[in-house]
Amino acid sequence: MNALRSLIVFLWMVVSVIPIGVGLLTFSLFVRDDKLWWWFAVPWLKGVIGVARLVGGVRYRVHGAENLPAPDDMRRIVLCPKHQSTWETFFFPSMTPHPLAYVFKQELLAIPVFGWCMARLKMIHIDRSKRNEAWSKVAEQGRELMDRGKWVIMFPEGTRTERGKHGNYKTGATRLAIAADASVIPVAVTSGRCWPRRSFSFIPGVIDVSIGTPVPASGRKPGELMDEIERWIEAEMRRLDPEAYARKAA
Repeated sequence: MNALRSLIVFLWMVVSVIPIGVGLLTFSLFVRDDKLWWWFAVPWLKGVIGVARLVGGVRYRVHGAENLPAPDDMRRIVLCPKHQSTWETFFFPSMTPHPLAYVFKQELLAIPVFGWCMARLKMIHIDRSKRNEAWSKVAEQGRELMDRGKWVIMFPEGTRTERGKHGNYKTGATRLAIAADASVIPVAVTSGRCWPRRSFSFIPGVIDVSIGTPVPASGRKPGELMDEIERWIEAEMRRLDPEAYARKAA
């Protein structure tokens, strides 16, 4: 039954992205990317989360939503979430009050329709084989996008981490926050509970999303600031999903 539910969700994603993507690409010839974000990207992403909930049985609850700055608050923000599955990449843009810019590997641009739309939404795509050049691009474009009111989202572990495991936290997000005089918001997400990494099958249940308070980066050092973000996320993960960490410890 779970396999059938999952298949229906993924089929909906594939079929629905085509008309939405064509509309976004067409309108991108005439309007700014922030309008494309609210008109096309956000409705589709909310649809994915909704179908996953209604068909796949993947529900969620948010803790600390009051920690997100209000829509008229123009603070520069770097979101730093735990990364366990693809679910959160769809969820965060659907619930934040500002447009998001992901930092992602440039290979994703080659995905038909989906990748082309990401390119039109002015996000930050990097060549991970050229680390120094990639960082310069993140810093330059990150500041520019924040000047336009966007938030930047970076997964500090860099890749999806297995449920109950602690990945290697990198300082890219805190380096950007310091360079852009931004604040960092740590986020714990238990998405591996319902959508395991490298899996196309959902497990019905509840994903907890816990949003921490914004941490100003001004005057901080990248390493010690990331250590603070890491401690908060990992402690919160153990609070939200103690079974996973107990099982790994055993």
